[in-house]
Amino acid sequence: MPDVASASIGVWVGTGSRDETAAQAGISHFLEHLLFKGTQARTARDIAEAVDAVGGDMNAYTTKEYTTFYVRALSEHLQLGLDILCDILREPALRGDDVDAERQVILEEVLMHRDEPADVVQERFGEAMFPLHPLGREVLGDPEVIERVTVPEIRAFFDQHYLPGNMVVAAAGDVVHDVVADEIERRFVGRDGGGAPARTPPGSHVEPLQVEARDTEQVQLVVGTRGPARRSPERFSLAALNHALGGGLSSRLFQEVRETRGLAYSIGSDRLAYEDAGALSVSVGTAPEHAAEVLELIGKELEQLRDDGMSARELEVAKGHLRADLLLSLEDSGARMSRIGASLLLHDEVLTVDDLLGRIAAVTLADVAGAAERVLSGPRALAVVGPFDEADFRSFTSVDAFDS
Repeated sequence: MPDVASASIGVWVGTGSRDETAAQAGISHFLEHLLFKGTQARTARDIAEAVDAVGGDMNAYTTKEYTTFYVRALSEHLQLGLDILCDILREPALRGDDVDAERQVILEEVLMHRDEPADVVQERFGEAMFPLHPLGREVLGDPEVIERVTVPEIRAFFDQHYLPGNMVVAAAGDVVHDVVADEIERRFVGRDGGGAPARTPPGSHVEPLQVEARDTEQVQLVVGTRGPARRSPERFSLAALNHALGGGLSSRLFQEVRETRGLAYSIGSDRLAYEDAGALSVSVGTAPEHAAEVLELIGKELEQLRDDGMSARELEVAKGHLRADLLLSLEDSGARMSRIGASLLLHDEVLTVDDLLGRIAAVTLADVAGAAERVLSGPRALAVVGPFDEADFRSFTSVDAFDS
């Protein structure tokens, strides 16, 4: 990107919360925090001051299947960004005092998460969609594990997963590919091996109902069904379907539930895609007295999409949105870095923009109808957080109950 002044560099580690055992639940996220606590050569303050001094941005995040670390700064400070990223990924100190201090920080993060009903309902939905499987666990982990996990256990997890064979490095902005590649090679000399973790796919069972009773002003609802894995050729059709269902301001659910009936401030749908499984979900917060009506409206739209597919105009709008969303993201070096890094790690390839635009343009009404019929015919899960108990929602837990 020769016209920008920035450089964004990211490292994707192909391990996330699904790669933990129950006794390790939360180690991936714990490690994400700990790598910023210092290395053999730098303290946590050294790292923070070095990035601040050049006006840079450094951060990380953990997902269910990978963990990402990135730096964005002026391109003149590319070497500094590479130095720090490679240092924390090669030689984290993992000192006992730092681990104990960060342990408390993470427990506070868990408590903050638990205070957000909209976050908790997503956790409950995951448990319902992938019961008794690591994909159904919360990324933040189990507080009991976080409280007791030891430095040797954390170090062993790092040594097993944080190896070059399980990493992807991506850079975008005012950078030269060969220069970045040479610098990465030089910094990782002597550290090799590793590979993608072995994974067991979830079973087909879906729990129909998860309810957490809370004395809240709103009830948070998530309704969803299983979907295809991330490499499915249907992913472009489902992206269009998702936009028509609840992915935009013109979507069916936004227009019907918010604009026409005023039953919610926010309602939307989302498509999750993992290595060997996926889901399509609808999330909404509404007043408790409107919960049944909102669920009936969601069910009606799901049934209509399953039975009739999308209209030609809906497909046109969805394609236009997906095309613009992709092209607009290309204006930011951080977004470009994320696109190529995630693509290489998760899909083993980086499609060109023209390839992606072509696949979006090629989606037909028949493609969407077929995907809708397959995905929306499966068993549904309903997650609820609010002033209710399970008995209040049992009539909504069969495939066709929403419009009965």
